[in-house]
Amino acid sequence: MNSMEGETLAQRLGTTAHLSLLLMKAKRLGFDTPEKIEDLARARGLQYYSDPVGTVNEEKVCYRAGESLSNEEIAICLLSIVLPYSQQRIRMGGAMLAASGNDPMMIARLAFMERCERVVHYIASLGFKVEPQNPFWDGLLRLLPEFEPPRPDLLPHITRFVAMTGVTQNGRETVMQWIRPRSPKAR
Repeated sequence: MNSMEGETLAQRLGTTAHLSLLLMKAKRLGFDTPEKIEDLARARGLQYYSDPVGTVNEEKVCYRAGESLSNEEIAICLLSIVLPYSQQRIRMGGAMLAASGNDPMMIARLAFMERCERVVHYIASLGFKVEPQNPFWDGLLRLLPEFEPPRPDLLPHITRFVAMTGVTQNGRETVMQWIRPRSPKAR
């Protein structure tokens, strides 16, 4: 994956990029572009960011039979600081972090290995604000080091990770729901 295509997330965060073992694994499995990783996330049920042509079939995006990336690995790939900066990719990564059945310990370990702990912490803190009753977010935050929130222009605002309503059965009120894959397909 060529990070020279544009400014990377690492550059925006003021840090250096590294050689990503996780992106090397993704490339070995046939996910050699950020778009193919995004397609895999869509195939795993992330329909909020649907493909304009139609739904994505996971069998069509998996190039090695019997081997793929876990939902946790997809999330961290999408949040990789090595890739060119993309607000949508960061939002998709935030949604994949919250996939049903994800292991906070695995996510924290992968975030450390891939040097994106700051990004994962930021997203987890937003997830906790939206879903304080969800033990996933609290558990993930406990496993990550503390970070100061990034400048407002560096990462997407909380409203970019949620679906919001303005009118409900109770009248006018704002209800936020974290965007996540619809199906709990995990590998």
